[in-house]
Amino acid sequence: MGFASAIATESMIQISQFKIAGIVDSDRFPPISVIKEGRPNYPTRIFVNDDLKVSIFLSYLTIDESLHRVVAKTMLNWAKKQKIQLIVSSVAVKSMGGLEGMMAVGNTESARKKLKESGLKVLQHGTIPGIPGMLLNEGTLTNQDVIVILFQSDGTGPDFRSSAQLCTGISQLIPGTSCDIPLLQKEAEKAEQSIKETDEETRHVKDSIYR
Repeated sequence: MGFASAIATESMIQISQFKIAGIVDSDRFPPISVIKEGRPNYPTRIFVNDDLKVSIFLSYLTIDESLHRVVAKTMLNWAKKQKIQLIVSSVAVKSMGGLEGMMAVGNTESARKKLKESGLKVLQHGTIPGIPGMLLNEGTLTNQDVIVILFQSDGTGPDFRSSAQLCTGISQLIPGTSCDIPLLQKEAEKAEQSIKETDEETRHVKDSIYR
């Protein structure tokens, strides 16, 4: 999911009263538990806000590329069963080609309409890698609205500025969600150590899992 995405998602969950609704797990995921406030948690979880009718996938894992397609399809199948209208994902890029702010892309006419209404800049040409790219492609086949936000980050670790930017972009797309920037900064500080530890631990076990 990425550092900035995880931090932005954590902030939105805290502010907008999301509750855990499920987990995403696999025998091929690194075996690790994330401890938060003294309680063990699966590293990839699903949160739901019933009032807003919004679901969020949160993952502390850097998922191996060989699993990107199956994870994307799993997310789409779950969204279909839950009658989710819109999936919002994100991808960090090191350069925006000289452009400032965020950009986004929608996979269907209705997704592109939502994108236009949000005021986010539209990506006209480029490539979207990984799970977000697969969500766009596979979602097109099933007519599932998917929007992917591109934001700038060096990708080396937790980045408060990128997290705040992404959180703001998501709240523009999803009515009823919001970002508390001071809280986001606190969440970034708290999440930094947790995310780093999770990332380091998963790196240690990946070689034995993905052989």
